[in-house]
Amino acid sequence: MPDVSPPPLNPAQVARLERLLKAGYQFTTFEQFARYPAVEKAGFVALLDISGSGVRQFGSVGYHLGNGIGVLIEGAGGKVFVWKSESREATPELLESYERVKMELAELLNETLTP
Repeated sequence: MPDVSPPPLNPAQVARLERLLKAGYQFTTFEQFARYPAVEKAGFVALLDISGSGVRQFGSVGYHLGNGIGVLIEGAGGKVFVWKSESREATPELLESYERVKMELAELLNETLTP
């Protein structure tokens, strides 16, 4: 596996990442997505794109399953988070947390930071 070093961060990016930490997010990585650092909260995961001058979400928020990120799908039996052969039923409580994390993350990544 090639060494993937993160780009140097500017002060605005550092401030944004610190806001995520203060909001209860933890940083993590996924080998298959080595280019993108991830944040996790309540089992939900989002990849971050820190190329360029900002911090943006890359892809959709998913659920941490095994060594990957389960995506929310809807099948005949209802909604399920799926990663390869692993799955987790999307209960009403889990869906409520999912929506809450998605909204909070969007707010944190899009809010205007004041010095």
